[in-house]
Amino acid sequence: MPNERDIQSKIRLDFSERFPDALLFRINVGRGWTGTNVRKNSDGSITIFNPRPFDTGVPTGFSDLFAVLPGGRAVFLEIKTPRGKPTPEQVNFLRMMSGLGCPAGVARSMEDVLRIINGN
Repeated sequence: MPNERDIQSKIRLDFSERFPDALLFRINVGRGWTGTNVRKNSDGSITIFNPRPFDTGVPTGFSDLFAVLPGGRAVFLEIKTPRGKPTPEQVNFLRMMSGLGCPAGVARSMEDVLRIINGN
């Protein structure tokens, strides 16, 4: 069974061929650590004093891929494996984007992407 990264890579390639005048972005989200001071240790590690986590990137639930089609139409694609299920935050985000009139949905293949874009 293909993993999510492989499905996403295939969709990105197929999308660029099918929509050469559109833009497609991979959206990255992450978590890091910061603190009041950072010390670099001789072994290459670091020590963070008074550490606290911080989130980077877009809000929780934001789709894996974001496209802008010619004419300015925004599309939001949550990529999943055949058995993968979106989180409640992802479902909520897709619902909000759809409510604003943007094509948005879960895609497991380029066929799903086309269905989402065409509103089927």
